Amino acid sequence: MSSLKMKEAALIYLDRSGGLQKFVDDCKYYNDSKQSYAVYRFNILINPSDIVELDAELGNHILHEPLKAAQVFQSVCFTAVKTLSLIGQLQTETQINIVLKLTHLPPLRSYSLDLCEFPLDYASQRFYMMQGIVIAMTTVTKYTQGARFLCSDEACPLSKGFQYIRVHVPGATESATVRNDFLCNLCSSSLQEDRKFRVLGDKQIVEIITAKALHAFRGYSNNQPCRFQSLTIFLRDESVSKMNIGNEYEIIGIPACVKTSQTAVCIEANSIISYNPKVPSGISDNFKHLLSLTSSSCWKFTAILANIFASQIVPPGTYNLLKLCLLMSLVQTTDHNKELKNCLDILIITSDTLLVDRLLNFSVNLVPRGIRHPVSTEIFPTLSRNKYGTGAVSIQAGSALLAKGGICFMGDLASHKKDKLEQLQSVVESRSITVYIPGKKFGDDVNQQMTFPVQCSFWSFVDMDSSSRKNMQKTNTLIGQMDCSLIPANLLESFGLLISCNESSPCYPLLSTVQHTLKKAIDPEGQLYVASKKFTTEDFEKLLAFAKNLNVEFSLEAERMIHGYYLASRRIRTDSISGSKLSASALKYLVSLAESHARLNLRNKVLKEDALIAALLFETSLTLKYGATVFCVAPNAVFPFDLYNEEYLEQRDIYLTQCQQQLQQFIATYGPGTTLFTSDE
Repeated sequence: MSSLKMKEAALIYLDRSGGLQKFVDDCKYYNDSKQSYAVYRFNILINPSDIVELDAELGNHILHEPLKAAQVFQSVCFTAVKTLSLIGQLQTETQINIVLKLTHLPPLRSYSLDLCEFPLDYASQRFYMMQGIVIAMTTVTKYTQGARFLCSDEACPLSKGFQYIRVHVPGATESATVRNDFLCNLCSSSLQEDRKFRVLGDKQIVEIITAKALHAFRGYSNNQPCRFQSLTIFLRDESVSKMNIGNEYEIIGIPACVKTSQTAVCIEANSIISYNPKVPSGISDNFKHLLSLTSSSCWKFTAILANIFASQIVPPGTYNLLKLCLLMSLVQTTDHNKELKNCLDILIITSDTLLVDRLLNFSVNLVPRGIRHPVSTEIFPTLSRNKYGTGAVSIQAGSALLAKGGICFMGDLASHKKDKLEQLQSVVESRSITVYIPGKKFGDDVNQQMTFPVQCSFWSFVDMDSSSRKNMQKTNTLIGQMDCSLIPANLLESFGLLISCNESSPCYPLLSTVQHTLKKAIDPEGQLYVASKKFTTEDFEKLLAFAKNLNVEFSLEAERMIHGYYLASRRIRTDSISGSKLSASALKYLVSLAESHARLNLRNKVLKEDALIAALLFETSLTLKYGATVFCVAPNAVFPFDLYNEEYLEQRDIYLTQCQQQLQQFIATYGPGTTLFTSDE
């Protein structure tokens, strides 16, 4: 009676949810094909909340005994097929393969599988929800979805028909579905597979890790013991290719124990949901107050942010240009599994690599996908053999794909080999990486290739006082040009921003940095400045999280200024021998700089004041690469004065207003519409 009641509830649910009509449509497809199948596969979408409200027993069956619940729906569907004559070729109930697809699970702890907890519960074959980032995936291969077996004794009545049907169930291996030692229940003769009725499906294996595991890639330790292990997910049929390396997902699946060379826990995926974290609702009260105090200016707020940022690492007022660029790069990141359109790569030339390394390492930890690339590992995807013996090739993510939507901090550029730097240059220019899979090496007849988008910003630095640099013969440089002979020319051009950090210059007072370092050595946890107490690291994390989710659009003035500067700068940096020194991506970097400055100001519209900062930063970078031109920008143009008080902020605003006038004059003289341009230009 209980079984009959559940079947009745299943039929009512299918009717109310629209599942019955979909089932009828799927049956029509099978019936119209005129082909006889061994197995007819049907997906049924289940909303646990609705079905528990309709019938608690059936809902409990689905959540805790999904294989038995599938048999209930199998019986209902078979009855429907026979009653309504939906599939003429169908003979037995076992030919119907029902897959229950859940929309969600109850938001209770008992339904969540935390990848950090040990041991994992894989004994009970029921649904769990888990969340993780894809770090590896295989190519797509085939598996046996269902097969027909016949008794080998022709005199046996079971040597015909569809009495012996085997289908794949969650957690089962290929040998559990198809092998040669099955026996007939009637006469005990061996069973033989009728191969022409074998039904194949697609299969893919991915590995995920919890987002907490990314702390291990951030270059610091909180001195707390932790255990991180990847979890294997089996994707089948319609779930194949729905997961991308580097993305974070919520997965509903059934744990299983798979025996390879060693016993391993895996998950048979049932439903895949792209994970979208909650967007922060606002910023701290101290930052709100600061924003209101500086509302009369488009430049003061970001100047103060840069001035006080990372006061745990460097004293306020030092490295302001670098800190502003880091903040602007950080607000161009994203927490969602969406395309990162405008990255902001930064390459720093410095004589104090230790301090710059600490500053960059501190900064990458402010965003969820900040990855410090270990030199001993691979930065881009690599290939390996799949440990589950499926014949598929496993593609390991690498640091760049793990940093999707965030920052990949590469450390010292000189620590990477030449071939890796060439690969980096190609990736920065194309924003994609192609992996070639040699078929012969991995047991396949055909070579394959897979292309992955690389959606992160790259940070790196170069030691200007390295021994190899001192031994090199310096070439003649132009006014304002840095000696960048250690950096491959093509790689130098591909980085959007080149920043010079020389602490011996007036911009970076050496004494305050030394005092800061000594005080920190005595009291590592101490807060040395008022700014550190008033604007904490958590406050900056909230600010960046809020700013990067702002949707910004360009005002007409800002758009004209960006395009005008780009065309004028391209014009004066073009010669008949080498062509233009500005790459095609230069305009994208200018747009990204202007957008990020507007975001950092917590504005939804990019103004001409943001465009000015973008132009000054970009021109400073170009000057370091190629030397000064007609639009001559001082190295400290963005921060011409030390920001001690309100008076200095006012002086900076006056200076930047003068720079804006100079930029407009530069555009008017060399930009589009001037006599210097040909009709083609």
